[in-house]
Amino acid sequence: MKRRPRRRVPSTLTALALLAACVVVAAVAIQLILGQPQWIDYDRVATTLHGLRWNDPLTAVAGGLLALLGLVLLLAAVLPGRLIVIPLDGDPDSGASRRGYRNTLRAAAAVDGVSALKLRVRRRRIKAVVRTNRGTTAGLDEAVRAGLERRLDQIRPSTRPALTVNVRSTRKPS
Repeated sequence: MKRRPRRRVPSTLTALALLAACVVVAAVAIQLILGQPQWIDYDRVATTLHGLRWNDPLTAVAGGLLALLGLVLLLAAVLPGRLIVIPLDGDPDSGASRRGYRNTLRAAAAVDGVSALKLRVRRRRIKAVVRTNRGTTAGLDEAVRAGLERRLDQIRPSTRPALTVNVRSTRKPS
C-alpha cells in the first residue's frame, strides 16, 4: 500500500484561477448582451495587446512568468510526493501512517537518560538527535539504537531504513 498526497493546493489554486477567469468572461458577456457598461472594455484590451511587441520587456516577463507557473503546476502534478502511508512487510495492504510511525519510534527511543529527542524520519534513513543532562554519554547512543532497532523489528517496514544516532550533552564532562 503506497498512498501519496492528493495535491490539493495546486489543484485548488488552478481551479480557483480558472473559475475567476470564467466568472469575468461570463459577466462581461452578460453585460454586453444586456447593453450595460462592461467591466472590461474589449476594444481597449484588444488595442493594448495589439500594441505590444514580442521583444518588449513586459511581454517577455509575462510570458516567462506564465511559463514558469505552468511548469510548476505540471511538476506538482507529475512528480510523486512523500508517502502518506508507509508500506509494511507482509500483507500488501498493510501500512502505517507517517505520524504513527514516527510517534512509535519516538517512544522507543526515549530510554533512560534522554532529556530531549529530535527524530527525523525519511524513506531510507532515520536520524535521531538525543540530548541528555548526563556528563558522560557513553552507551546512550547504543541504548537508543537498540530501542529503535527493536521497534523496527516489531513494525517490519518494507524497506528498512538506516539508523543514525547523535548524542549531545547539555553538561560538560567532569
